[in-house]
Amino acid sequence: MSKLQRPPTSLLDKYRGVAFQPLYTATVRVSGGEARHARTSGIARSDDGRLDVTLRLPTELGGQGEGTNPEQLFAASYAACFHGALSLLASRAKVAIPDAEVTASVTFGRDPVDGLFSLVTDVRISLPGVERAVAEELVRNTERICPYAKMAREGIECRVSLA
Repeated sequence: MSKLQRPPTSLLDKYRGVAFQPLYTATVRVSGGEARHARTSGIARSDDGRLDVTLRLPTELGGQGEGTNPEQLFAASYAACFHGALSLLASRAKVAIPDAEVTASVTFGRDPVDGLFSLVTDVRISLPGVERAVAEELVRNTERICPYAKMAREGIECRVSLA
């Protein structure tokens, strides 16, 4: 088995095209399962088979738990993406961050604007051994390039269609 390799810092090089340039697409299909409701009893499977998880409504929302939920998946994705972007920037700046940790919390709640639902995220970064000013600059710059941070701040292009 080959040793895992970090992505190249060349990913940080500016793209100068006029249109969005796709680099990778993840596709996940969710079905409703036993209750015919994805948040209660869903199954989420990626087209390549690498992701295959049972979705369950958390006990805080009246479910039985016993599985993961969209908020946990989103928090994991956000934290992993932010950590990756942070690592690339630190590598380019020649700042060692071997013990870096990113913790993302995603809260599902009521939206006062429409009375229905919304998400709130909280992302906390730990950079032990890194001078505070350097750490703050790394985090600020990571916020600018991390696609999840950009999506949370600016929104995302979203196309919804009926198959």
